[in-house]
Amino acid sequence: MVQIIDKNVNLEFPLGHHLHCMVAQIPNRLRKVDHGFVLTDPEEKWAQIRSILELVIEGEGNLKKLHFLMLPEASLPFSCFDEILEILGKNFRPNTVTIFGVEPVRLHVYRGLLEHYREDNSDAIEIVDRDIEGGNVLEMPVNWCCIAIKEATGKLRVFLEAKSHPFHAEELLDKYHDLYRGRHFYLFHSRPACFNFMALICLDYLYRDLYSSNIKQIIDHANHLFFTTRQGLDAIFVIQCNPKPEHNSYRDVVSGFYGEYLEDTPGVRETVTVFGNSSDDTILEGISPTFGYGHSYVVINRHHKVRKLTLKEFKTDDFNGAPICRLRFGAETRLYYFNIPPHHELDPRTSRMPLKLHSIMRWSDRGQWEKLPGEELGTEKMQAVLPEALLQ
Repeated sequence: MVQIIDKNVNLEFPLGHHLHCMVAQIPNRLRKVDHGFVLTDPEEKWAQIRSILELVIEGEGNLKKLHFLMLPEASLPFSCFDEILEILGKNFRPNTVTIFGVEPVRLHVYRGLLEHYREDNSDAIEIVDRDIEGGNVLEMPVNWCCIAIKEATGKLRVFLEAKSHPFHAEELLDKYHDLYRGRHFYLFHSRPACFNFMALICLDYLYRDLYSSNIKQIIDHANHLFFTTRQGLDAIFVIQCNPKPEHNSYRDVVSGFYGEYLEDTPGVRETVTVFGNSSDDTILEGISPTFGYGHSYVVINRHHKVRKLTLKEFKTDDFNGAPICRLRFGAETRLYYFNIPPHHELDPRTSRMPLKLHSIMRWSDRGQWEKLPGEELGTEKMQAVLPEALLQ
C-alpha cells in the first residue's frame, strides 16, 4: 500500500474565493519500448507544451489568475524536464501549481531525480530505497509525474510521484507487472490559505478492494484531518492518458468517495476532483482502444447546484446516477479554463452557479491556441436554459 506524505507549502491563495484551473487536453503519441512507453514526437510535443506555458506567462484576460495547470500523464519528453522547471521557476507567477506527467524512465533514473530534489522528496527516497534493497528493480520502468509548486516567495518546489498501479493498456489491472509501483502520494497543506490538495496518476484513483485501496487510504487520511483540525481535502487532481475515461471503475470510486456507501466521509465531502485526460488524437502504437480518449471532467458534491444541460463542447450530468454533479468536456484537443468552487455549499435560493467555465481554446492549423467563439459553445442556448450562464 502507498504511504501518504503530508507536506506544508507556502501558497497565498485568495481567502474565501474560488481558485482557477486549466486542463490541457492534448494528444500523446507513444510507442512501447523496453522501459515502458516513449513519445514518438518529442520535439512537436514540447513545442505544444511550451505554447501552453507561454499562454499562461502572457496572462491574457483572466489567465493571470491561474492557480493550477494540468498536463496529461506521460506527456512531457524527459529530455525537456529541466527546461520546463527552469521556465516555471523563472517565468510563472507565484502561487502557481503545475502538475504534469513525464515520459517513463527506469527506476535508477527516477531515484536519481529524487536525490537531486532531496529537499522536497526525502521521505519518498526512504520508501523507494526499501524497494531497491528488496530486489533487482533498478531497470524497471517508472511512469511518474511532477508537482511543481511556485510558492508565494517565488521559490520553486519540486515533488515527484510514481504511478502505483502497473500499466498494460490501462484495463488489464495486475495482469502484467511491467511497471515499478509507486509507494507514496503527497498531500499538500497550503498555508496561509488552508487549501489542501493531492495529485494522482490515472489508475491510482481506483480501488484495489473496498477495504484496502489507495482511495480508501485517502478518504481515511482526509477524515482524520477533518476530525483533528476541522479541515478537509479540498481538491484532487488526476492526470490521465486513458482510453476509457468513463469506465465503470471510475464511476464506482466516485460514488463511494462522495458518500454513496454507508461510511460517512466528512473529510472529502467538499472535495473537487479534476480528471485531466489526453485528447482523442492520442495514439499508442500497437494498441487499439475500445473507447477513445478525451472527456476530461470536474466532479463536485451533489449538494451543489448544477442543472443538467448538453452543449457542443461540454455537458453537465451526474455520471449515470452517481451522487455527484459533473462538468464533462468533449474529446478534442482543447484547453479548458474554469474555476474550482469554494468549499461551502451555495444558498439554495441563489441563481449563481458553483462551476464557471471561463474559456475553451482549440489548437489551430497555424499551431496556435485560439479561444472558441460564443456561438460555437452554444452560449445563447445556455442563457435561455439557466438563470445565470455556466459559461462566463
